[in-house]
Amino acid sequence: MGNLSVHNSHNNQALNEATDWNVIETEFDPAQLHHKETVFSLSNGYLGTRGSFEEGYPQDSAATLIHGLYDKVAIAYTELVNCPSWLPLTIKVAGDRFTMDSGEIIYYERRLDLRLGILSRDVRWRSPQGHTLDFHFERFASLADQHVLAIRTQVTSLDFEGEVSFETSFDPTPQTQGVPHWKTLNQGGVDRIIWLYNQTIHSEIQLGMAAKLVVEGENAPPINLENADTAPTLSTTFQVVPGKSVSVEKIITLFTSREIEIPIAAALQRLADEPRYSTLLAAHIAAWEQVWQDSDIIIEGDRQAQLSVRYNLFQLLAVAPRHDDRVSIPPKTLSGFAYRGHIFWDTEIFILPFLTLTQPALARNLLTYRYHTLPGARRKAQEAGYQGAMFAWESADTGDEVTPRWVPHASGNGELVRIWCGDIEVHINTDVAYAAWHYWQTTGDDDWMRDYGAEIILDTAVFWQSRVIWNAERQTYDILDVIGPDENHDRVNNNAFTNLMVQWHLQSALALWDWLKQAYPEKSSQLAQQLQLTIERLHQWTEIQELLYVNQDEVTGLIEQFEGFFQLEDVNLADYEPRTQSLQGLLGIEATNQKQILKQPDVLMLLYLLRERYDYKTLAINWDYYSKRTDHSYGSSLGPAIHAILACDLNQPTHAYTHFLRSALVDLEDVRRNAAEGIHAASAGGVWQAVVFGFGGIRMTKLGPVACPNLPPTWERLKFRLQWRNEWYDFDLRQKTDMEIDNPPADVNLQPAHPQIKGVIFDLDGVLTDTSELHYLGWKRVADEEGIPFNREANDAIRGLPRRETLMQILGDRTATEAQIQDMMERKNGYFLELIEKITADDLLPGVANLLQELRDAGIKVALGSSSKNAQTVIQRLGIKDKFDAIADGYSVSQPKPAPDLFLFAAQQISISPSQCVVVEDAIAGIEGARAAGMWSVGLGPVERLGKANVVLPSLDRVTWSDLHQRIANSEKPAVLVEASV
Repeated sequence: MGNLSVHNSHNNQALNEATDWNVIETEFDPAQLHHKETVFSLSNGYLGTRGSFEEGYPQDSAATLIHGLYDKVAIAYTELVNCPSWLPLTIKVAGDRFTMDSGEIIYYERRLDLRLGILSRDVRWRSPQGHTLDFHFERFASLADQHVLAIRTQVTSLDFEGEVSFETSFDPTPQTQGVPHWKTLNQGGVDRIIWLYNQTIHSEIQLGMAAKLVVEGENAPPINLENADTAPTLSTTFQVVPGKSVSVEKIITLFTSREIEIPIAAALQRLADEPRYSTLLAAHIAAWEQVWQDSDIIIEGDRQAQLSVRYNLFQLLAVAPRHDDRVSIPPKTLSGFAYRGHIFWDTEIFILPFLTLTQPALARNLLTYRYHTLPGARRKAQEAGYQGAMFAWESADTGDEVTPRWVPHASGNGELVRIWCGDIEVHINTDVAYAAWHYWQTTGDDDWMRDYGAEIILDTAVFWQSRVIWNAERQTYDILDVIGPDENHDRVNNNAFTNLMVQWHLQSALALWDWLKQAYPEKSSQLAQQLQLTIERLHQWTEIQELLYVNQDEVTGLIEQFEGFFQLEDVNLADYEPRTQSLQGLLGIEATNQKQILKQPDVLMLLYLLRERYDYKTLAINWDYYSKRTDHSYGSSLGPAIHAILACDLNQPTHAYTHFLRSALVDLEDVRRNAAEGIHAASAGGVWQAVVFGFGGIRMTKLGPVACPNLPPTWERLKFRLQWRNEWYDFDLRQKTDMEIDNPPADVNLQPAHPQIKGVIFDLDGVLTDTSELHYLGWKRVADEEGIPFNREANDAIRGLPRRETLMQILGDRTATEAQIQDMMERKNGYFLELIEKITADDLLPGVANLLQELRDAGIKVALGSSSKNAQTVIQRLGIKDKFDAIADGYSVSQPKPAPDLFLFAAQQISISPSQCVVVEDAIAGIEGARAAGMWSVGLGPVERLGKANVVLPSLDRVTWSDLHQRIANSEKPAVLVEASV
C-alpha cells in the first residue's frame, strides 16, 4: 500500500504512546476504491461494515454484514445478506453536495486507529462554488455494546459564511451482489428519531434499526423529520462562519430476531437510553484497551512488520463473536461477499490458535458453533451413506452442506464446473476435532470438553470408521476419493494429510474416551449409548489408526502427497514467471491436476500440525521436495504463514521472512490482487502463528508454553503473552547480542561459549542401571504365554518405547481387544516388578556412584527423568534415592519422549532453567526430547545412534564432572529455549 504510513493519533495522544497503531491513506485513488473499502473495514463481533464513505461514491461496494444473518440464494444455497447501511450522510454546502468526486480535494487523510477501533477521515474540500471547508469524519462500531454504532462529523469553514445542511435516512432494501433479500415491514420516525423494520425474504429473520441526529452546542438548530411514512429522513441546517466548527452526531442501534423477539422495539428502547457520542466512545475505547492488553504483539526494529501484524490481529479481534456461540468467522470476516459468508476450516486451523491462547472465551464460542451444527453434520453423513458426524466443508447456520456443486466457469463461457469439495474434502472432520482437542489441552476447560467437545471428537471418529476401506491385498486401511488441503488435485486416494490426521484423530478419541470414563462416568455412559461406542467399535479404531496407509520412504522420510503424485508431470514453476495469476488459472483445472503443482501446503501442513511427531530430517526432505512445487504467489493465501513457520524450524530466516510478508501484507498491499473481496481471515490467523510459533519458536508442553526463538535479523525485540490453563505467560524475546551466527547448521543454534550448568537430569535404564534385560524377560514371558514369537533382536528394535507402543509392536498384525491389551500390559508389569525386587546397589553401572557424589559436592541439582512408572522403586533398590533432588517418571507427564515434557517437568521440580540443564540419555528419543526442551545432552552409546547429542560417551565409567562440563562447553550447543515469566 504505497501511501501507507504510521503515525500517532492526534485525538488520543494519552492512549497512544506507541507509534505503530495507525493505517493511514494520504491520497485517494478511485482505482483502489474497493481494495481500500476492505482495508478500512470495522467490526465489533456482531456486525462488520466495509470502509465506504458516509456520503457514498459512484460504484462503491458498501456493505454491512451481521453474523448469522443468512438468506436463501441460488447455487450457493444461502448467503450472508447485505444489511441496511448505518453510514449514509448527505452534506450540502450552499446547495452543493459534498462528495469526493466533485469540487476539489485539497487535503485528504483516512486513518484506521487499530488500538482504539476508530475509523476517521479528514478532507479539505473546495466546493464547485469555491467555498473551502474542512470535514472530519469519525465512526466506530462499539465493542462495549455490540448493538450500538456511532458517527461524528465536524465541519469547519475556512472562507465560507452560510448554510450547511445534514441529512440521513435508510436504504431499506439493499441488494447482495444484485440479489434482493429484504422486505420492509414498517418504517417511520418521531421527533429526532427514525426507524426501519425489515425481514429477510426466505429465512424470515427480522431486523430493527433506529437512528438519531444530535448537533452540539447551546444554540443547536432543530432536527427535522420528513417523509415519516414513506422514506423517513432526518435533517438539520445551520449557519457556519470562518474559523468556527460545528459537530453533528449520528447514533444508531440495531437488533435482529436472532437474539431478541421484537428487534425494532429493542432498537428504539436502546436508542432512547443512549448517552452522547463521547460517552459511547469512552466505553468503546476501554473495551479495546482490555482486548489489546492480552492480545497485542510488540515488534521492535521493523515498523512494517509491527503495523501489519497489529492490523491482522485487529481484524480478527474485531470480528470474533463475543455473545453468540451459534456463529463463526467467515473466510472474508464480515468485510466482503466472497464465499457467501460460509464457514470453512479456516476458523479452526488458522484463527483459533490465536484466540485459544489469548482470548479463550472467544475460542470457546467458535468451537461451540460446531457443536450446534452437529445435527447438520449427522444429516450429511447419513445422506452420503456413512455413520457419525460429517461436518460440512462449507457450513452456515444449520451445519448442512452449502458448498455449491456446480458453478459457472470463471471465463463466462456458459459452462458449469463441478465442485467436489462439499462431497469429498473430508479432512474438515479432523480439523474441527484437532481444534477442539487443542483448545482443551491449552485451557484445561474440562467442562466444555465434557458438555460439547467430547461429542464432537467422538462422533466424527465414528464417521471415519465408516469412511475407511480395507485393502486386503496390501493389508491396510485406505481412504479413497478425497481432496486434501491442496485443492489443485481432487478425487485422489490416500491423501497423506487426511490419513495421518485421521490416525491422530482416532488416537486422540481413544485417549479422550479413557479420560471421560474416569472423570465423568455418567457422561461417558450417555455418549456410549447415544453414539453406540461399543468395545468392538473402540477396538476397531485402534486397528484402523495402526493400519492406515501412508506412502513414506523408510530411508529418506519423504511422504507421497497421495497415491500416484510422484508419477504426475514434474514442472519448474520458475518457467511460468512473471505472472499475475495462479498456475491453475494460467494452465486450467485439468492440466494443473495432472502436474506436481500445489495450491498450498499439504504434506507440509501435516508436518506443521503434528510437529511433535516428526523430526528435523523428515521435515527437511519434505520441505525440499514440496516447497518448490507450491504456488506461493497466487496459490492459496493460507500457505505462506505455514511455510514461514516451517522455514523457522529449518533455520531459514530469510525464506521465513519472505513468506511471512506475503501473509502479513496480503490485504494492506493487495498482494494477491483480490483484497477487494474482503479480509483474508485465515491468513490473518496465520500471521499470528508465524510470529508466535515461527519467529517466537513457541512449543506447547504439558507444563505450558516454552520458546525457542528464531527472530528475523532486523527484529530487535518480540514481546507477547499467552494464556495457558488460566495463567498468563509473558514472553520478551530479544536478539542475542553476545553471539554471532554465520549461517550455522539448520538444526543448531548457538549459546554463550561457557555454559553455566546448574542441573543434571539422568535417564534410568541404560544410564544408571541396565533394566533392559528385565524388561525383555517380562515381555518375553507375556509373548510366550500368548504364543507370539519374540527374541532379543525383536526387543532391540523396540528399545525405549512406552509400554503400550511396545506391546503394539510385539502384537504386530494380531488383533486384541482393549481389555486384552490392558491385561497383557499388567502381566508384563507384574513380571517386571518381581524381577526388580532382586536389584541391589551392585547393579549400578560403572561410574554412576562417583559421578552422583561429585555432583552433590559441587552443588549441582540432580533429577531423574525416566518414562518408567517403576523408576522410584528401582532407584530405591539401587540405594541412590537420596542423591536425587527430584523425580520425573511415567506418572509425571502424559506425553512420552521425544516430547520435552518429562525433562521440562524435572527442570521445574529443581527450579533450574532448561538452558542450564544437561540430560544424560542412552536413547535417541531422549536426546531429541532434550533438544526440544532446549537442554544440553550427553549420549551414552554409539555415535551412529546418538550423534545429535552434544557429547557422546561409551558410558559413565571414570567420567568426572569437571571433564564432562568441559566437554559440554566445547560442544555444539542446544536449541535456545526461553521460559516465560508467569
